[in-house]
Amino acid sequence: MTATTPRPGSRDRTKAVGPATGAPAGPRSGSTATPAPTGSGLGHWNSAVTSYYVLIGATALLLVIGLVMVLSSSSVESLDEGNSPYAVFVNQARYALMGLPLMLVLTRVPVRVLRAVAWPALVAAVAFQLLVFVPGVGCGTGGNQNWVCVGGFTAQPSEAIKLALALWLGAVLSRKQALLQEWKHALVPAAPVAGIAVGAVLAGHDLGTALVLLLLVGGAMFVAGVPLRIFGVAAGAGVAVAVMLTRSSTNRMNRILSWLSDSCDPTSDCYQTLHGGYGLATGGWGGLGLGESREKWSYLPEAHNDFIFAIIGEELGLIGTLLVLGLFALLALAMVRLIGRHPDPFVRITTGAILCWIIGQALVNIAVVIGLAPVIGVPLPLVSAGGSALIMTMAALGVVIAFARTEPGAAQALAARPSVVRRSLAVIGRTRG
Repeated sequence: MTATTPRPGSRDRTKAVGPATGAPAGPRSGSTATPAPTGSGLGHWNSAVTSYYVLIGATALLLVIGLVMVLSSSSVESLDEGNSPYAVFVNQARYALMGLPLMLVLTRVPVRVLRAVAWPALVAAVAFQLLVFVPGVGCGTGGNQNWVCVGGFTAQPSEAIKLALALWLGAVLSRKQALLQEWKHALVPAAPVAGIAVGAVLAGHDLGTALVLLLLVGGAMFVAGVPLRIFGVAAGAGVAVAVMLTRSSTNRMNRILSWLSDSCDPTSDCYQTLHGGYGLATGGWGGLGLGESREKWSYLPEAHNDFIFAIIGEELGLIGTLLVLGLFALLALAMVRLIGRHPDPFVRITTGAILCWIIGQALVNIAVVIGLAPVIGVPLPLVSAGGSALIMTMAALGVVIAFARTEPGAAQALAARPSVVRRSLAVIGRTRG
């Protein structure tokens, strides 16, 4: 049979769906196009909505794991303090329910609106942070003055700064992207304004959050295309400032020295790190079982917060810790994919900032628990107990999901989906038949 040449402008119909069977129709004889492989993992990965669904799935699973582990790790100490064993869990569930509608709303906000609110959001967030220094309004613990406490309302403004700064950097650097090879345009106004935001957090002695903000700034500038030589200068300046801040605080110096020392006191400086390691070691491959942790019986401080990863390792074993790491890896992979595929520089830069914030903070938290870093005091995103951190992390992921909805081809693919009601009716109809 002689092959016929397709007419110019004719459309390839090799993916058409057969009306009778619902299966993909084979290529017509005479078509020279090679049909795309169906059912392959690569085909699904190249789908326009892959980033969207991976972000939603990984976020939901991490949130559920976090709620379960907060309940497990906090119940004993809650009872010891005379409270309900569900007290911390109920608070965390309440924060999750507060963050969920905010996240859902942000997934539907147009990109142009997010770009427009970048400046007002950063100004409002920094002003909110300054309230921690107002007598009778600001409060703190463990040497950190980084909370706003008014009546029964408590919030950590530095968490809001993270999202606001990510949006602001995306808006500013995307406008100046063609000029970023010059150091003046690369640093101004990004460096001074980011310095004000980080300085406001450092003034409250919260070095951990300040380091996460620096990671966020670095991620935004890297994605924007700032030359690496500027990163070298900035890294040198950052190390100098970190050394100065560490030497100015006896608490920070003790943490660093105990981390570097081979013979620190296991009853004081090394106590938390050692017991975090004990929890991970005790868990082995499969863990002791959910709820069976021994370290949570008032041995490991902050078991439901900064050191919750140790409780995961103790109760769920290496399998549980690898599951958590895998979910964070999926979040990172989806955001990297979005950065590589989206044409809008504002979306790419903001996503890069949020990526370095959430994944960087997770890696820092895990490094602290396993002893690769000194105790800094940053929670595990979506997993550790903490209202402000959970709500703002969910909001940031809502922004990234909104970006994923505008990835090339994603809007059309999502619009073509049958509604939940139609899918449910179809299932019911097949069941009755």
